[in-house]
Amino acid sequence: MLWPATQVFQPSFLTARSPAAASTPVEGGQAGDYGQRVSTSIEGRARRPERDLRSLVGSTFELVESKLHPPPARPGTVRRTGLVEQLLALDTVPVVCVVAPPGYGKTTLLAQWAQRTPHRVSWVSMDQRDNDPTVLLTYIAVALDRVEPIDPRVVRGLAAPGASIVGAVPRLAAAMAAMTQPVALALDHLELLENQECLDAVAELAGRLPEGAQLLVASQTRPPLPVALLRAKGQIVELGVDVLAMDQQEAQALLEGAGVQLTPAEVAELASRTEGWPIGLYLAALAHKAGGPRRNAWVGFTGDDRFMADYLRSELLSHLPPELMSLLTRTAVLERLSGPLCDAVLETTGSGQVLASLEESNLLLVPLDRRRLWYRYHHLFRELLRAELERREPELVSELHRRAAGWCEANGLPETAIDHAQAAGDADRVARLVWKLALPAYGAGRVDTTRRWFGWFEDQGLLGRYPPVAALGGWLQALVGQPVAAERWADAAEQGPATGTLPDGSTVQSYLALLRALLCRNGLDRMRADTQAALDKLSPESQWQATAQLLEGIGYLLADQADGADPILANAAEVATETGALPAAAIALAERSLVAMHHQDWKQTATLAEQAADVVRIGGLDGYVASALVHAVGARVAVHRGDVPGAQEQLGRATRLRPLLTYALPYFAVQTLLELGRSCLALDDPTGARAVLRQARDVLRRRPNLGILVTQVDELRSQLDMSRGGTVGVSSLTPAELRLLPLLATHLSFAEIGERLFISQHTVKTQAMSVYRKLDVSSRGQAVQRAQQLGLGG
Repeated sequence: MLWPATQVFQPSFLTARSPAAASTPVEGGQAGDYGQRVSTSIEGRARRPERDLRSLVGSTFELVESKLHPPPARPGTVRRTGLVEQLLALDTVPVVCVVAPPGYGKTTLLAQWAQRTPHRVSWVSMDQRDNDPTVLLTYIAVALDRVEPIDPRVVRGLAAPGASIVGAVPRLAAAMAAMTQPVALALDHLELLENQECLDAVAELAGRLPEGAQLLVASQTRPPLPVALLRAKGQIVELGVDVLAMDQQEAQALLEGAGVQLTPAEVAELASRTEGWPIGLYLAALAHKAGGPRRNAWVGFTGDDRFMADYLRSELLSHLPPELMSLLTRTAVLERLSGPLCDAVLETTGSGQVLASLEESNLLLVPLDRRRLWYRYHHLFRELLRAELERREPELVSELHRRAAGWCEANGLPETAIDHAQAAGDADRVARLVWKLALPAYGAGRVDTTRRWFGWFEDQGLLGRYPPVAALGGWLQALVGQPVAAERWADAAEQGPATGTLPDGSTVQSYLALLRALLCRNGLDRMRADTQAALDKLSPESQWQATAQLLEGIGYLLADQADGADPILANAAEVATETGALPAAAIALAERSLVAMHHQDWKQTATLAEQAADVVRIGGLDGYVASALVHAVGARVAVHRGDVPGAQEQLGRATRLRPLLTYALPYFAVQTLLELGRSCLALDDPTGARAVLRQARDVLRRRPNLGILVTQVDELRSQLDMSRGGTVGVSSLTPAELRLLPLLATHLSFAEIGERLFISQHTVKTQAMSVYRKLDVSSRGQAVQRAQQLGLGG
């Protein structure tokens, strides 16, 4: 067991130091001197080569190169010249959908088209891990960059937990429009996308293609594109089974390419029986080569897979040597195959040569690179092989996945290792890998990926078994504004065994104490005690050192001890900056700015606020909840200077993040909302001030003991009671309206928006009308334009 209650965790639990791992704290300095060190340190850590988008993806993103290229053609592949010509004739149609069940040659067709089209082609093959909007759109951006360099900010804009995917799609479309020559984007196996936001992103891109660009989609099911709208404009063509089915001439070419000679009458009969289904024809050819089909074996063999398993078993697999049969079925647990990986899974040697031989024999093995190092089975063939494995050796499936997980973890594929470990039920390995990868993945904006990883523990009923993982999951849920889930995970963490030592030398108790301090469910005194307990037991090398010091400083502020808070916050900012924990650095600097504001030292306030803004800008943190307080403080500084446009811009940026300000981070939420309310009052926007005050009071109803913040909320309320009139500003938008606002920029109808937000169409319409009124516009388009002007866009 990797995580027993009394065992010290092994160093392999975290083999590489996290970018946010802390070093020894250093002394704070004066703002001017410190500002230079902040900039130097952050820029050295955060800036990456401008033209290398692979480096922008980051080391925690498994960028699979083969996904970015059409698969190389196998020997004997039938040239579908007529179909390719048909596609080429559609080069002025913006969207082309190739839709058919498995085995109709959709990928082959697009690959052959890509060789002949005058367009430059960007290619992405979908897989299950693309069900994260950041992952999907990053692959698309990298694919576009391969044909012509695009602005790296397109990718940087995706790498934040609060990044708006709705806002990212227009940036991708703009990048395509800025290219010197037209580009065609091919998305293969779109049926593997299940995440609704991912599907919406593809649909949005289809509706925003620049002139001359093309989007080609291959899918087993009709993709959820705005077909009616596109068809009305003549901007979409769909190719289906009737077009993709092979005629007798193509069937004969396929059979001959597979080394099978049949009479024209036999070819005609087989083509008729299979209804031109290419994979059916091909498997029939393989069965014929393997031993010859039984008489009338093709009867009832139609253009679907209803009888495919029985046919495959009786006419093909039964004729294969046992050793080859075992290799095929056992390696079917793998999405991608290589010689060394198969050797590890099969506990043998020489798999590379076998894979090369299988490809030469055309046994439905698709090469993924020109060096023939990686392969995959045809998707339908793999499904059939996996079914055969379950029938023959069901007890071996978990062990095969366990071996695959071990090899992937040891060979730099940790996320693939997670998939196999989950399939194997190897919770210890999953826990170790998720612990290592979750924070970097969150930092790269891959929120859906981390939710999927943590959700597995919840689905398996394992939350209480791994308190450190549960604590980390609770922490991340809090950061993305999910208080109910954060509390559920925190409760699970407390129920599990809290003994043991983490790889950085910290105790499990220290991490649990830090989570309790973050959530602050039991008042200020307990929050400060938990923070101290965390500091006492955190290792100096812990990645959470800066955060713990930040919470200690905030505790002093909430206790109305600003002078005691400032040196602690200064040290937290230093540690966070030097170790790359940029969100903590941004918050610490913003908190120090509040201290200076408390002392009416506006010069120091402005200096610290500018440093915090630099952290947000250079670190690409604009979509993180941490930047909400930075922008709120920036608005206060702009108001003091009399810079109304600047204050409104900062208010807009902070307002966009208000849905993340929940009782999961109660003191941080109320602090930020108070600063927004004060800025609104100063800008003669009492309506906006009342809106943020309501949100702050909602937090206080759930977390009533937040020290001096309670008094400050009451004071703001008293000021508002004496305020009358004024203008209606952007801050008057409610959290619900702010969640709606980005979706107004999409092709989605009010009914579809309601489905995404789990509210009724009537509620969507009511909220939209309120948004129009508060933004002083009269239409959806005007609302989107005004939101972008106010910094509320993606």
